[in-house]
Amino acid sequence: MTARGSIAALMTCMAAAGAAAPAVAGGVPVGVPLDAVEGALGVDAPRLGTGVPLPVVGAIEPPVHHQGDMLPTPVLPAIPVGTELGDTLVSSPVPNLLGSKETDGEGSLDAPATTLLARSPGAVLGSPLTMPDASNSGLPNVVAPKLGVIGPELTGAPTALLGLR
Repeated sequence: MTARGSIAALMTCMAAAGAAAPAVAGGVPVGVPLDAVEGALGVDAPRLGTGVPLPVVGAIEPPVHHQGDMLPTPVLPAIPVGTELGDTLVSSPVPNLLGSKETDGEGSLDAPATTLLARSPGAVLGSPLTMPDASNSGLPNVVAPKLGVIGPELTGAPTALLGLR
């Protein structure tokens, strides 16, 4: 194998991994096995299928230095995290809905996939000293320190559909 062929194979693998990464970031579909409930209790078990979310950490906003401040803002940056809540379907038989065998039905709860974005709390801290002051022989002045908290955020619009047939 030549060096040129090795580099081409390596670049192909890297391109495939880069293309597959966003598809994997959504979630992993999982079927929950409840078959043992039927054998143990003698009733029809519900069926449950959902997706395990895979959180993806986003880019952290870099701290900004302002003129006249000794510390950057924010001191503790907020970390964004995004994930996709997978499609969830729960269905269960509903026997004797209206009192007779002919009215047996099935109830279901379906929650379609949705995107959920979260941002961790952050902190802003003001310096207890000012910049060097010429009127104070070049020494900084003492000021009351300031402390602020950047609140956490949670953004999403999960929905669910309840059905009976």
